[in-house]
Amino acid sequence: MVWSAMSVQGTETTTAPGAPGEDQLLPQLVAHLREHRARLRQEWSERIQQAGLLHAMTPQEMAAETTSVYDNYVEVLETGSVEALRRYARDLSERIIPRGVETHEVVGIVLLLRDVLARSLFEKYQRDFGLLNRVLDAYEPAANRIANTVAVSFVEERERVIRQQQDALRELSTPVLPVRERLLILPIIGVLDSERARQLTEQLLTGIRTHRARVVVIDITGVPEVDESVANHLVQTVDASRLMGASVIITGLSPKIAQTLVTIGVDLSKMDTIGDLQGGLEEAERLLGYTTGRDDGAAAP
Repeated sequence: MVWSAMSVQGTETTTAPGAPGEDQLLPQLVAHLREHRARLRQEWSERIQQAGLLHAMTPQEMAAETTSVYDNYVEVLETGSVEALRRYARDLSERIIPRGVETHEVVGIVLLLRDVLARSLFEKYQRDFGLLNRVLDAYEPAANRIANTVAVSFVEERERVIRQQQDALRELSTPVLPVRERLLILPIIGVLDSERARQLTEQLLTGIRTHRARVVVIDITGVPEVDESVANHLVQTVDASRLMGASVIITGLSPKIAQTLVTIGVDLSKMDTIGDLQGGLEEAERLLGYTTGRDDGAAAP
């Protein structure tokens, strides 16, 4: 898209002799912002510091990023390429989110830049009120669109990073561990909600296929409680594992969880439960044909 100049409050404006036409306003505006780039960027940086924004960045990082933002801002004013702005905003977000920059800071610095540039235009054209109105009519819609696009892109990128971090934490908190040939253990620690239970099932089934497991021990000693939805999901996990050829042993049931399973009517016939992890591993080795004493060398029949 290309930005277009609009009339003030829907009224027509006249162009004085020698004044730039509508198609010349933005190029003239962009040329002015580029000509005074150093002074305007410095004024903007001072406003950022006064507002206490980007405090997580070093002065060098701040100088580099504000210069980059300024140049891209002016380029988008010139070209009207919102897609190019989105790509830049995503790249900017990837760089500054790890440094601890918050959403309100990004919105704040873009709005400050919008105001600094608007003041500059006012100073340049204040003696010609009609031309000033036309310039601002060309500038303001573009500037507001830029601010909105940057803000939305930053929020989307931040949410993506948060989702990635949450997924990584869930994977770390539910590791599928190969104990020995054809035997996996899945120790679960912490709150087990529906989303985590779903991911647990996916990880477990992938582990069964990868390691060609025949027995899986799921230890829930570190799970404080489960609700009906999660309990039913555990049953579904057991069923899915069986379909892939693996038996499932659940260990570490607390009295509270055991009472919950009985109260909500979970089909316990589908769940092979052992009191503790050690007992579960011994039962798993028995199912695989290993001895459970000190000698691990006994072969399966």
